[in-house]
Amino acid sequence: MFEHVEAAPPDLILGLTDAFKADPNPAKINLGVGVYQDASGQTPVLASVKAAEKSLLDTEKTKSYLPIDGSPSFAAAVKGLLFPAESPIHTDRRAATLHTPGGTGALRIAGEYLRTVHPGSRLWLSDPTWPNHGPIFDAAGLEQVIYPYYDAEHQRLDLDAMTSALAKARPGDAILLHGCCHNPTGVDPTLEHWKVIADLVAERGALPLFDFAYQGFGDGLDEDNAGLLAVAERCPEMLICSSYSKNFGLYNERVGALTAVAQNSESARAVLSQLKVIVRRMYSNPPGHGAAIVSTVLGDPGLEAQWNRELSAMGERINKMRELLSRGLEERGTQLAASGNGFLTTQKGMFSFSGLSKEHVQRLRAEHAIYMVGSGRINVAGITEQNVDRLCDAIAAVTSQAIA
Repeated sequence: MFEHVEAAPPDLILGLTDAFKADPNPAKINLGVGVYQDASGQTPVLASVKAAEKSLLDTEKTKSYLPIDGSPSFAAAVKGLLFPAESPIHTDRRAATLHTPGGTGALRIAGEYLRTVHPGSRLWLSDPTWPNHGPIFDAAGLEQVIYPYYDAEHQRLDLDAMTSALAKARPGDAILLHGCCHNPTGVDPTLEHWKVIADLVAERGALPLFDFAYQGFGDGLDEDNAGLLAVAERCPEMLICSSYSKNFGLYNERVGALTAVAQNSESARAVLSQLKVIVRRMYSNPPGHGAAIVSTVLGDPGLEAQWNRELSAMGERINKMRELLSRGLEERGTQLAASGNGFLTTQKGMFSFSGLSKEHVQRLRAEHAIYMVGSGRINVAGITEQNVDRLCDAIAAVTSQAIA
């Protein structure tokens, strides 16, 4: 049987990392995969995480299975990050949280839920969006519709085109929204934009489906859920897919959550029961260690304060690299678009649409050992003070727009 199996093409992003690792150039730069790196180019283990793990090592008494929906303390911690304590979503018990293997696992379960429990529901995805969104929901068997999002000419949100398209959404459709730090563009709606989007989604009777993978990497831990809260005020039901890979640095622990917000506690419990059926036939129950770390950190005021400081420092480093890149390109007379490159400092989070063409990207890789995805999306966290000048020189060279 296996002799006739054809090899699958490498993953668009993870395959790029494999190529980067194989490159012998000692000055190579990886701006592809979405992993935070510190000033030395390493992906660190946070001190708060280390302290939580030490506590778990000393106190953990069993490695028995978790419940299908995971740890109750983790679910409480997730809801605490998403919504203020005084929110009716908390007080009326309108939210039910499922612990999942990463944010990707949450998305996959959400897709399966929509297909099986709400047949006929279509899923709307932004153009562009995270490249893995389409395959995840294809695997779930969901029909997908694309809505415009990014105005490439002006490097900003195209709100008019977005709302014109979403006005065609049908009742029961799901609309995927990036909670903050839009991947891949780095362009987020303003609070006023979020209110317009929320009103439209509510008017159409559609279900908001949030991909919320970067809380704390934009404007701050609390500030980054402003869009989510604006939509929650106008839409009584939603699904939220959370990831703790980035803001806790728990990439290989695969820690995520799927939270269903319903109009009342009874409906929330009913949705959770359906999600548990899906989990049972997929992987039975989630891994425990990463979720225990999150619960331990957020359950200890000292560790939580330490984590907040570390998260703020990560966000500040990313913003500093944005400024250095923008300044370096300006100093070299490089224009990535007709309106210049100041947009690099207004985008949020780890990612930026650089404005580089596919040809530029290919030349950067071939001639300078600089790796990024073909769309020109860069992981700003892959830039350091040591490599930013080389990066700017290389971009100036391949774009051939440097002013002599």
